[in-house]
Amino acid sequence: MTLRNYPQSWLIACAEESGADCAKVAQIGNTSIRRIRLLIGGRNRNVYLKLEGDNPGGSIKDRTALSLIRSLEKADQLSTGARLVESSSGNLAISLAMLARDRCYRFTAVVDPKITAENIRRLKELGAETILVEKPDKTGGYLLSRLTLVREMLAEDPGLVWTNQYSNAANPMAHYSWTAPEIFRQMAHRVDAVFVAVSTGGTLAGIGRYFRKTSPETRIIAVDARGSVALGGVPAVRRLTGMGSSQRSEFAGPELYDELIFVGDREAFAFCRAVETATGIKLGGSSGACLAACARYLQSHGTAERVVCICADRGEHYASSIFSDAWLAENGLDIGPPHLGSVSRIQL
Repeated sequence: MTLRNYPQSWLIACAEESGADCAKVAQIGNTSIRRIRLLIGGRNRNVYLKLEGDNPGGSIKDRTALSLIRSLEKADQLSTGARLVESSSGNLAISLAMLARDRCYRFTAVVDPKITAENIRRLKELGAETILVEKPDKTGGYLLSRLTLVREMLAEDPGLVWTNQYSNAANPMAHYSWTAPEIFRQMAHRVDAVFVAVSTGGTLAGIGRYFRKTSPETRIIAVDARGSVALGGVPAVRRLTGMGSSQRSEFAGPELYDELIFVGDREAFAFCRAVETATGIKLGGSSGACLAACARYLQSHGTAERVVCICADRGEHYASSIFSDAWLAENGLDIGPPHLGSVSRIQL
């Protein structure tokens, strides 16, 4: 398999645009935290949302992508015109595409049918190439099939460079050295619990390791999608994208978190829709899952006052899925109030 050759004019255009795009790197991080209140058992409970959708690429994966690329640059594996490849149908693909264009690299995303129309459009706008994997793997998902294709591409084309979000230590390091200290500072060094959704486990591992060292009393709550095997769950079909995995995380061991909560599609989507209706804040699916897990946790932990949910991306990425009544109906997803569990009201 040979990737299309980019003409010299592409490199010239890239160089001309990169000055403006460099400003995006400076905009990564220092994302806002907003408080909302959940009425649980007749008591208002504060929840602090770390809004990673504020990043220029629209998600926490901007941090991960920058760390992955810089690790390869430091290892002298990249130069102008380098060709990057990654298995991603979501936020990391967009972040890598954005930063690759910034640095005059070429980027190919290996995607699957679960990719949203919004992400396909954004990748095209960023000049990325996409290759679609259509055959499910043995778990019923597509991750293992995507990884198989990436490895085949690398074997056939030694010039390709894989950022490898699944094994590259630069993934958790981004969140150990950057995301977690930022949260701790913004919360005035007082955090009772942090809720982190899992995919590769890099965000969880980095944040978990930081708080284990800096604030061991802070409880780290891992949130995984029902049907994901990232942290040892039972594989099953899931519609929740942006979290979960068809393979075990290489980064996040049980020593890095205190509790694991599985959240299903309906519950996660119900919280996304309810938060938007009540507050105007539009969150992605993994953020809805974190809030669902947080609500369950608060019901049984009455003294938890300063809890943070990592909201990995914005809901705008899911206009054609989570926020589409037609899509929910087509997939048989009833997300009425019963799926908010113990939460009877959400407000700012």
